[in-house]
This record gives sequence, C-alpha cells and structure tokens, in this order.
Amino acid sequence: MVVLTRTTVGQKAVMAVTGAVLLLFVTLHMLGNLKAFLGAQALDGYGRWLREILEPVFGHEGVLWLTRGVLVVCVVLHLVVAAQLTRRAHAARPVGYRHRVRVQGGYAARTMRWGGVIIALFLVYHVLDLTAGVANPHGVPGEIYRNVTADFQRWYVVLAYTVAVVALGFHVRHGVWSALRSLGVARVAPGFALGYAIVLTAGYLAVPFAVLFGVLR
Repeated sequence: MVVLTRTTVGQKAVMAVTGAVLLLFVTLHMLGNLKAFLGAQALDGYGRWLREILEPVFGHEGVLWLTRGVLVVCVVLHLVVAAQLTRRAHAARPVGYRHRVRVQGGYAARTMRWGGVIIALFLVYHVLDLTAGVANPHGVPGEIYRNVTADFQRWYVVLAYTVAVVALGFHVRHGVWSALRSLGVARVAPGFALGYAIVLTAGYLAVPFAVLFGVLR
C-alpha cells in the first residue's frame, strides 16, 4: 500500500477504490434509513438483522464491526491520499495562475477539501449520536426509531445534518463525475453525477425533515 501511494497513478487508484466502497455504503445506508417511513418495527428490525448477519460464524455484531473497520480504513486512506494529491498538485504549480479558467464541476472541485472536513467532523458526531447513543436524547440501544425521532425533533440537529448531507452531495457529485470521465463516458457524466447526488441528498434529508415537521413521530 505504501508503494502504491508513492505515485500519482497509485494514489488515484486508492482514491477510486476507497471512494467506490464509501459510495456503496452511503447509498445502502440511505436506503436503510428510509425504512423509518415503514414504522418502528421495520427500522428496529432492520437494525437487529444487521447485528445478526452470519452470527454463527462471526458472532453477534461481528459482520457489523468488520464493516465498520473496513469503512474506517477507507475513510482514512481517502483523506490521506486526497491530502497527498493536493500537495503534489500545489508542488507542480508553485506559482498560481494570474487568470484561472473556470472548469466544469468547478464549485464541487473547489470545495472538495472543506466538504471532506465537514463530513469527517459530522461522522464523529453521528457515531456518538446514533451509534454509541451518548449524544442522543433517547439513546437506548436497539430502539433505533425512537432514537431517530428524538434526535431530529431538535431543529439545530436537523440543520447540522443538512449541512453535512449537502456537503456529501457535492462530494459525491464531483467524485462520480470524475470517475465516469476517467472511464471515458464524459458525455453522460455531468447529468448522471448530478442526479445521483440529488437522489442521495434527498434520501438522507427525507427522514430528519419528516420528523421535524411531525410526519414521523
């Protein structure tokens, strides 16, 4: 892995692989969150199922902890390699352009760094809130629906969640656009990347706003 990240090609490969894993996770996680609209039994049952996957082999929550470990490794590698690529780009262009031409995907590209920081900070809070339960007003293990509804009744939590999810949307849009462009399908890349980001953002924001406005109780 150390050898792989010494070259620009290797670093971009690590970014692509870790980005794909993280994109798969956030997509599946969003779909799981939407079970809240089916009621407490559906969401809590989904949570129990996640903890019992392959329980005879890996033990209770074994697969869940394995997944968390893989995600932590991917997040760390993604952030570290992104910083390396940024430093390498700055080193290759020590003097800034007097006039920089705006490029496609400009806003998302310029905010990828700060978007990543916002997402990373939110992940810490999210784990303390809905995983560990220590920052949740209900915070009872296994009562996922009650934890979620108790959490998003607070407008400032919904606001923080919205900022993080919008940052994630921009991050995903730029990442998917870049990946599709690298695969040689640049013609469909902008539309598909934007659509994917919008669906993901809307899916994540549906539950907190439904709770805030009393649709979910």
